[in-house]
Amino acid sequence: MIAATKIRIYPDTQQVEKLAKAFGCARWLWNNSLNECQKSYQDTGKGLGHFALNNRLPELKKSVDWLGETHSQVLQAVCLNLSRAFVNFFERRAEYPSFKSKHGKQSIQYPQGVKIVEGRKLFLPKIGHVKATVHREIVGVIKTVTISKTPTGKYFAAILTENGLDAPAISIDGKILGIDVGLTHLAITSDGSKFDNPKHVAKAQKNLRRKQRKLSRKVKGSNTRNKARLLVAKAHERVANARNDYLHKLSHRLVSENQVIAVEDLHVKGMMKNHCLAKAIGDVGWGAFTGMLKYKAEQAGKGYIEVNRFFPSSKACSCCLHVQPSMPLNIRSWRCDKCGTLHDRDINAAQNIRNEAQRMIAAGIAGTANRGTVSQIRGRKPSVLARAVDVRSSVL
Repeated sequence: MIAATKIRIYPDTQQVEKLAKAFGCARWLWNNSLNECQKSYQDTGKGLGHFALNNRLPELKKSVDWLGETHSQVLQAVCLNLSRAFVNFFERRAEYPSFKSKHGKQSIQYPQGVKIVEGRKLFLPKIGHVKATVHREIVGVIKTVTISKTPTGKYFAAILTENGLDAPAISIDGKILGIDVGLTHLAITSDGSKFDNPKHVAKAQKNLRRKQRKLSRKVKGSNTRNKARLLVAKAHERVANARNDYLHKLSHRLVSENQVIAVEDLHVKGMMKNHCLAKAIGDVGWGAFTGMLKYKAEQAGKGYIEVNRFFPSSKACSCCLHVQPSMPLNIRSWRCDKCGTLHDRDINAAQNIRNEAQRMIAAGIAGTANRGTVSQIRGRKPSVLARAVDVRSSVL
């Protein structure tokens, strides 16, 4: 199994300077390589692959002296990440790679050479021994370590390890919980439970607006502007930390109490294009919530099923499967035209998602948290990648 642990590190003054140089070198190499890829495509119709990007490094180090101050494998990791970014773009998994700015979050990656010393220090090549707070035991072989700096000036190390053990077998026998997400309530389950949306941004809106206005009045490049920018960054960081804490606790509870989690495969990125709801959708964090459910179910050996986004979970009656002709968003409860059952819109949608997951399991076509289908779980070893299969029930 592969696991990632994020720890806080506390570099001293000299180490902060070295990290700043490393961030700058990695950012410069990314922008320079991206520019060369664009020029090569315009001239020859072909871009530069990973091998070609790595071959440019020796000549660049000769022409740019300060580039050699950074660990060579950090620069090689930049080339690897850029080539992967282009692969993800052409396979329609991500947007076109963009140029990086020195403002905002900064990061570098060490493919090897990082060690944990005495459980309280992290050795980084060309940086030295950095004080760290290792809040949990790091088990397994360290694969890669990503050092990042947040806009608030905090430093973190994300340690990716491999313990050499097989992933737990996925079991789909047991209680199936259907989950429907919303804005009034973050999660509505098929057993009738509703979990409120804390609306973290709305609660902090007054504070954020006041500090942002103070920042806009400061002169660019001044120390007072940098201080005001830091206050805005800390306010946004508190909101993000509160949201992640709530989502982690809720997803852990739902995965722990159930054997199979069924959710709807929502196109959150497309829904964010609705300017009337974009801010609320971004605040509630649907994508982060379903992502946490997926990887936690995989680690616990439990099932995770995604129902097709075009499945009429809100318009269908969970009792007789009759589909209503229309269902506007302002209707929160409705009565079935066929059987007369009175439904709560959200609970009915969650029950339909659960029922559809049951039909998918019975048909042997349900995608699980580790991309395997039901037939693969019962017979062959499933794939490691986490991705669900989109299907629609033939019943509806």
